[in-house]
Amino acid sequence: MNVIEQVDETNPKQSSTVDENTSGLSSLSTSSVSSSSSSSISPVRLNETSESQQNDSKTTDNTKEATGDEATEKENENELILIQDNAFTVKIHVAGLESFDLQVTSMELVQEIHQMLMDKEETCHRTCFSLQLDGVTLDNFSELKSIEGLKEGSVIKLVDEPYTVREVRLHVRHVNDLIHSIDPIDNFNGVNCNSLSYVNDITNGDICDKRTTKQETNDLQPPDYILPNNKDVPIMPLHLNGIKTKQPTCLKQLTFSGWNPPPGKRKMNGDLMYLHVITCEDKRYHLNASTRGFYVNQCTDDTFNPKQDNAYKIYHSLVDLLNVLSPTFKKNFSIIQKRRTQKHPFERIGTPFQVNSWLSPGFEHTVDWFRAEDSNASKLGHEDHIPGHSRDWNEEIQATKELPKKTLPERLIRERAMFKVHSDFVNAATRGAIAVVESNIMAINPGEDAKIQMYIWNNMFFSLGFDVKDHYKEFGGDVAAYTAPLNDLLGVKALNLLDIDGLHTLGTVVIDYKGFRVTAQSIIPGILDKDQEQSVVHGSTDFGKTCATNTKYNELLEKVCTHLKMRPHKIKVDNNEEIMMYSSIECKGIIGNDSRHYVLDLLRMFPPDLNYLPQNEPEPGMKFPRKFRHKLCCLRQELIESFVDEKYVQFVKHAALQIQQNSKKNGK
Repeated sequence: MNVIEQVDETNPKQSSTVDENTSGLSSLSTSSVSSSSSSSISPVRLNETSESQQNDSKTTDNTKEATGDEATEKENENELILIQDNAFTVKIHVAGLESFDLQVTSMELVQEIHQMLMDKEETCHRTCFSLQLDGVTLDNFSELKSIEGLKEGSVIKLVDEPYTVREVRLHVRHVNDLIHSIDPIDNFNGVNCNSLSYVNDITNGDICDKRTTKQETNDLQPPDYILPNNKDVPIMPLHLNGIKTKQPTCLKQLTFSGWNPPPGKRKMNGDLMYLHVITCEDKRYHLNASTRGFYVNQCTDDTFNPKQDNAYKIYHSLVDLLNVLSPTFKKNFSIIQKRRTQKHPFERIGTPFQVNSWLSPGFEHTVDWFRAEDSNASKLGHEDHIPGHSRDWNEEIQATKELPKKTLPERLIRERAMFKVHSDFVNAATRGAIAVVESNIMAINPGEDAKIQMYIWNNMFFSLGFDVKDHYKEFGGDVAAYTAPLNDLLGVKALNLLDIDGLHTLGTVVIDYKGFRVTAQSIIPGILDKDQEQSVVHGSTDFGKTCATNTKYNELLEKVCTHLKMRPHKIKVDNNEEIMMYSSIECKGIIGNDSRHYVLDLLRMFPPDLNYLPQNEPEPGMKFPRKFRHKLCCLRQELIESFVDEKYVQFVKHAALQIQQNSKKNGK
């Protein structure tokens, strides 16, 4: 899977071909959002006073003072207030383990300590627990600095909590993920937002501990397959070295039992779920998941008897029980966790910006009941952590953008919230796009041709990259329609980086899958209740024949022009009326039912590349302008900024030279 990057989350789309040896997803692209880089920090003010200014009248002085006060107040509004972040060490006490030290900062949340403990080798298999300080349970969403009595050397105790059905599901899934945590197949397939990494291969696994580096002799001779005139070029060097070694096997099978769900009487006894396990020693066990933990029951494949087998104790963690049932599991699980923790932290953390390989080696297909359940279970319109409810993506995206950002703690909270929503939105949009391509979602216009069908799923709008109603006929047809979403994505990214208050963009993800380009967008409140022509208050819906303008949009887009180095321009509509525009006519402004000002269709946010817009045939011997398949080639924002910076440097040098020459003349 290859990822083009970016989504609007306020910010964070993928291309693929299906082949026997290629992974299904190959490139994901998303609109992006990084408010940290876009927030403004007030500049240092230089106060200079000349003698002539001091001799001005009192009226002028008072006017200047008032203006200065207003400017100071305005700058103070944008001033970034820094608050010191103190680091200190606390001691974590876990039953059955030696206490260990953990370094934290005052601005961290209690939830972050939870995540660190779930990643640590000794405590990674614990999921259902609370943290207590002096017998008081800590709120997961409290900052450490707000906890009374927490200081350097404080002892935080990990306390096991009773299970619920949801906690059991999370625990079993987490254990299954730990078992497959070093399996490269999941990375090649893009499962759980994991990406491929070559860091440990390049460093021979010694990235974290250079002292264990093995000294190997090297004659510095290049491999034969990269030498000239070699016709046989192998593909294997492009693959990770880790796939050459067989990963340890912990269990033959771990799945939910066919005896689920528990009958009403057993639910009263605390039964939550039943599991079925086949160990590497070919022993079969039926397990009870209860509010107290996990234990072996007396069920068989044909007989239901959920009473506890007295030969085994009850354990709060499934891993602790499996360690007792299978020596092979105990040995191999420990090996896997050691290898997992030896990886760099960036390799262990899932990210929405996946880097997926278009070339996947052939793997042996193994049994994974949870993978099968995910592929067959219908989750359309529902998210895992909010069962039975679909999320309002647009409201979440815009609400996180509107969070306060004056102080550093506020900025951090805002960035975390934006990244979280961004990650969830990209993940959900990717699954939705796959379902669209594989015809698992019904179109909202099923009577239309397949190319122009549109879809709504999980509060997201999906459309395909084809020329609908000849909108791009003059620009290249379907080829232009295939390119337009990426240009639109660049425009969304640019506006998100500017982070202008009051100007909102849609959550946007572009996914390439099985040769189709799918665009997923959040839905503006109220836009489905009326036609687009009625909704648009700024911009044109008929290719410039008529054009609406709005004072508020002009104010917002004028700020965009200033930052993006764009010049306002005038256009003439059919009635010969001249209208001042701060964006392209394709850019549309819509005021949603939530009273927010949205802009969309940003495919012409940047200037066109004239080298690919030939009006006449190029002169003999000239390579440009040249014909291209579409007319939507545009300059990247980075090039525009580099050009402006270069011209500014040239101007400063020229001005300095002129001043120097004038000084010499005046001196003479």
